[in-house]
Amino acid sequence: MGEIIQEEKGKKGGKRKVKKQSTRIDMTPMVDLMCLLITFFMLTTAFSKAKVMVITMPEKDVKDEPKNKPQIAANRTLNILLTGGDKVYFYQGLADPKKPPLPELIKSDFSKDGIRKVLLLRNKELFTKIAEYREKRLTGKMVVADTTADNAIKNFKKEDRKGPIVLIKADDKTKYKDIVNIIDEMAICNIASYAVVDLSPVEIEMLKNAPK
Repeated sequence: MGEIIQEEKGKKGGKRKVKKQSTRIDMTPMVDLMCLLITFFMLTTAFSKAKVMVITMPEKDVKDEPKNKPQIAANRTLNILLTGGDKVYFYQGLADPKKPPLPELIKSDFSKDGIRKVLLLRNKELFTKIAEYREKRLTGKMVVADTTADNAIKNFKKEDRKGPIVLIKADDKTKYKDIVNIIDEMAICNIASYAVVDLSPVEIEMLKNAPK
Protein backbone atom coordinates (compact mmCIF):
# COMPACT_ATOMS: atom_id res chain seq x y z
CA MET A 1 0.00 0.00 0.00
CA GLY A 2 1.36 3.39 -0.90
CA GLU A 3 1.37 6.55 1.18
CA ILE A 4 1.99 9.59 -0.98
CA ILE A 5 0.51 12.83 0.35
CA GLN A 6 -0.52 14.07 3.76
CA GLU A 7 -2.07 17.45 4.47
CA GLU A 8 -1.16 19.52 7.55
CA LYS A 9 -3.20 22.40 8.89
CA GLY A 10 -1.30 25.66 9.38
CA LYS A 11 -1.98 28.36 11.86
CA LYS A 12 -5.43 29.84 12.16
CA GLY A 13 -6.27 31.68 9.00
CA GLY A 14 -3.10 30.47 7.35
CA LYS A 15 -2.70 28.32 4.28
CA ARG A 16 -2.55 24.57 4.48
CA LYS A 17 0.83 23.11 3.87
CA VAL A 18 1.17 19.96 1.83
CA LYS A 19 3.74 17.52 3.12
CA LYS A 20 5.10 15.25 0.44
CA GLN A 21 6.50 11.85 1.33
CA SER A 22 8.25 9.22 -0.75
CA THR A 23 6.25 6.19 -1.94
CA ARG A 24 6.39 3.17 0.37
CA ILE A 25 5.05 -0.26 -0.64
CA ASP A 26 4.01 -2.68 2.09
CA MET A 27 5.32 -6.15 1.07
CA THR A 28 3.75 -8.07 3.96
CA PRO A 29 0.69 -9.26 1.96
CA MET A 30 3.02 -10.40 -0.85
CA VAL A 31 5.01 -12.60 1.57
CA ASP A 32 1.78 -14.23 2.75
CA LEU A 33 0.73 -14.82 -0.83
CA MET A 34 4.06 -16.45 -1.69
CA CYS A 35 3.74 -18.83 1.27
CA LEU A 36 0.27 -19.83 0.16
CA LEU A 37 1.42 -20.43 -3.42
CA ILE A 38 4.37 -22.55 -2.29
CA THR A 39 2.09 -24.66 -0.10
CA PHE A 40 -0.40 -25.03 -2.97
CA PHE A 41 2.21 -26.23 -5.48
CA MET A 42 3.76 -28.62 -2.97
CA LEU A 43 0.40 -30.27 -2.28
CA THR A 44 -0.72 -30.45 -5.90
CA THR A 45 2.62 -31.97 -6.91
CA ALA A 46 2.28 -34.66 -4.22
CA PHE A 47 -1.30 -35.53 -5.21
CA SER A 48 -0.70 -35.55 -8.98
CA LYS A 49 1.98 -38.24 -9.11
CA ALA A 50 1.98 -40.26 -12.30
CA LYS A 51 0.38 -43.69 -12.01
CA VAL A 52 2.75 -46.48 -12.97
CA MET A 53 1.74 -49.88 -14.22
CA VAL A 54 4.13 -52.70 -13.42
CA ILE A 55 4.66 -55.10 -16.31
CA THR A 56 6.74 -58.22 -15.94
CA MET A 57 8.84 -58.69 -19.07
CA PRO A 58 11.01 -61.72 -19.83
CA GLU A 59 14.77 -61.27 -19.78
CA LYS A 60 16.56 -61.42 -23.10
CA ASP A 61 18.90 -64.30 -23.72
CA VAL A 62 22.59 -63.49 -23.60
CA LYS A 63 24.68 -65.42 -26.14
CA ASP A 64 27.64 -65.80 -23.81
CA GLU A 65 25.52 -67.30 -21.03
CA PRO A 66 24.06 -70.81 -20.97
CA LYS A 67 20.39 -70.88 -21.85
CA ASN A 68 18.96 -72.44 -18.71
CA LYS A 69 15.36 -71.39 -19.17
CA PRO A 70 12.98 -72.12 -16.30
CA GLN A 71 10.55 -74.93 -16.98
CA ILE A 72 6.87 -73.99 -16.73
CA ALA A 73 4.36 -76.63 -15.72
CA ALA A 74 1.94 -77.18 -18.59
CA ASN A 75 -0.99 -77.82 -16.26
CA ARG A 76 -0.54 -74.36 -14.67
CA THR A 77 0.19 -72.44 -17.87
CA LEU A 78 -2.61 -70.25 -19.21
CA ASN A 79 -1.89 -68.46 -22.49
CA ILE A 80 -3.88 -65.32 -23.31
CA LEU A 81 -3.66 -64.12 -26.92
CA LEU A 82 -4.72 -60.59 -27.88
CA THR A 83 -5.43 -59.40 -31.39
CA GLY A 84 -7.24 -56.63 -33.26
CA GLY A 85 -10.91 -55.84 -32.78
CA ASP A 86 -10.64 -56.15 -28.96
CA LYS A 87 -10.57 -59.93 -29.34
CA VAL A 88 -9.25 -62.17 -26.57
CA TYR A 89 -8.36 -65.85 -26.92
CA PHE A 90 -6.90 -68.30 -24.44
CA TYR A 91 -5.74 -71.88 -24.21
CA GLN A 92 -4.37 -74.14 -21.51
CA GLY A 93 -0.94 -75.75 -21.63
CA LEU A 94 1.76 -75.42 -24.27
CA ALA A 95 1.36 -75.28 -28.05
CA ASP A 96 4.12 -77.54 -29.39
CA PRO A 97 3.82 -78.51 -33.08
CA LYS A 98 6.09 -81.50 -32.38
CA LYS A 99 3.54 -82.86 -29.94
CA PRO A 100 0.15 -82.79 -31.65
CA PRO A 101 -2.67 -82.19 -31.28
CA LEU A 102 -2.50 -78.44 -30.62
CA PRO A 103 -4.59 -77.11 -27.71
CA GLU A 104 -8.01 -75.65 -28.43
CA LEU A 105 -8.10 -71.86 -28.80
CA ILE A 106 -11.15 -70.45 -26.98
CA LYS A 107 -12.62 -67.02 -27.69
CA SER A 108 -13.38 -64.68 -24.79
CA ASP A 109 -13.68 -60.95 -23.98
CA PHE A 110 -13.09 -58.41 -21.19
CA SER A 111 -16.54 -58.70 -19.60
CA LYS A 112 -17.10 -60.05 -16.07
CA ASP A 113 -18.15 -63.39 -17.57
CA GLY A 114 -15.22 -63.42 -19.98
CA ILE A 115 -11.52 -63.76 -19.28
CA ARG A 116 -12.00 -62.58 -15.68
CA LYS A 117 -14.21 -65.56 -14.90
CA VAL A 118 -11.60 -67.88 -16.42
CA LEU A 119 -8.84 -66.37 -14.28
CA LEU A 120 -10.90 -66.49 -11.08
CA LEU A 121 -11.77 -70.15 -11.57
CA ARG A 122 -8.10 -71.07 -11.99
CA ASN A 123 -6.93 -68.81 -9.17
CA LYS A 124 -9.78 -69.45 -6.74
CA GLU A 125 -7.66 -70.60 -3.78
CA LEU A 126 -5.25 -67.64 -3.76
CA PHE A 127 -7.98 -65.11 -4.59
CA THR A 128 -10.13 -66.35 -1.68
CA LYS A 129 -7.18 -66.27 0.71
CA ILE A 130 -6.31 -62.66 -0.13
CA ALA A 131 -9.98 -61.59 -0.11
CA GLU A 132 -10.50 -63.05 3.39
CA TYR A 133 -7.35 -61.33 4.65
CA ARG A 134 -8.55 -57.95 3.34
CA GLU A 135 -12.03 -58.54 4.76
CA LYS A 136 -10.56 -59.06 8.24
CA ARG A 137 -8.80 -55.68 7.99
CA LEU A 138 -11.93 -53.89 6.77
CA THR A 139 -14.12 -55.32 9.54
CA GLY A 140 -11.54 -54.56 12.24
CA LYS A 141 -10.94 -58.19 13.19
CA MET A 142 -7.27 -57.64 12.41
CA VAL A 143 -5.41 -54.35 12.78
CA VAL A 144 -2.11 -54.09 10.91
CA ALA A 145 -0.24 -51.33 9.11
CA ASP A 146 -0.60 -50.93 5.35
CA THR A 147 3.01 -51.96 4.74
CA THR A 148 2.51 -55.09 6.85
CA ALA A 149 -0.62 -55.98 4.89
CA ASP A 150 1.13 -55.42 1.55
CA ASN A 151 4.00 -57.68 2.60
CA ALA A 152 1.59 -60.37 3.75
CA ILE A 153 -0.21 -60.36 0.38
CA LYS A 154 3.14 -60.53 -1.41
CA ASN A 155 4.04 -63.58 0.67
CA PHE A 156 0.71 -65.22 -0.19
CA LYS A 157 1.51 -64.81 -3.88
CA LYS A 158 5.10 -65.93 -3.44
CA GLU A 159 4.06 -69.12 -1.67
CA ASP A 160 1.35 -69.95 -4.21
CA ARG A 161 1.99 -73.26 -6.01
CA LYS A 162 -1.44 -73.97 -7.48
CA GLY A 163 -2.50 -70.78 -9.24
CA PRO A 164 -2.08 -70.21 -12.99
CA ILE A 165 1.06 -68.93 -14.65
CA VAL A 166 -0.34 -66.51 -17.22
CA LEU A 167 1.51 -65.72 -20.44
CA ILE A 168 0.11 -62.62 -22.14
CA LYS A 169 0.80 -62.44 -25.87
CA ALA A 170 -0.28 -59.77 -28.35
CA ASP A 171 0.08 -59.41 -32.11
CA ASP A 172 0.72 -56.23 -34.11
CA LYS A 173 -3.00 -55.47 -34.37
CA THR A 174 -3.51 -55.25 -30.62
CA LYS A 175 -4.33 -51.83 -29.17
CA TYR A 176 -2.58 -50.39 -26.15
CA LYS A 177 -5.82 -50.27 -24.15
CA ASP A 178 -6.18 -54.04 -24.51
CA ILE A 179 -2.77 -54.54 -22.88
CA VAL A 180 -3.84 -52.22 -20.06
CA ASN A 181 -7.14 -54.06 -19.66
CA ILE A 182 -5.58 -57.51 -19.42
CA ILE A 183 -3.00 -56.35 -16.86
CA ASP A 184 -5.84 -54.80 -14.84
CA GLU A 185 -7.48 -58.23 -14.86
CA MET A 186 -4.28 -59.71 -13.41
CA ALA A 187 -4.50 -57.28 -10.48
CA ILE A 188 -8.26 -57.77 -9.98
CA CYS A 189 -7.91 -61.57 -9.92
CA ASN A 190 -4.75 -61.50 -7.73
CA ILE A 191 -2.71 -63.47 -10.25
CA ALA A 192 0.67 -64.22 -8.67
CA SER A 193 2.69 -65.05 -11.80
CA TYR A 194 2.25 -63.46 -15.22
CA ALA A 195 4.45 -62.09 -17.98
CA VAL A 196 4.13 -60.38 -21.35
CA VAL A 197 5.88 -62.44 -24.04
CA ASP A 198 6.00 -62.67 -27.83
CA LEU A 199 3.72 -64.83 -29.92
CA SER A 200 5.28 -68.01 -31.30
CA PRO A 201 4.90 -68.88 -35.01
CA VAL A 202 2.45 -71.66 -34.19
CA GLU A 203 0.31 -69.27 -32.13
CA ILE A 204 0.21 -66.82 -35.04
CA GLU A 205 -1.20 -69.62 -37.20
CA MET A 206 -3.66 -70.51 -34.45
CA LEU A 207 -4.96 -66.92 -34.40
CA LYS A 208 -5.45 -66.99 -38.18
CA ASN A 209 -7.69 -70.06 -37.82
CA ALA A 210 -9.35 -68.89 -34.59
CA PRO A 211 -13.15 -68.54 -34.37
CA LYS A 212 -14.26 -65.05 -35.32
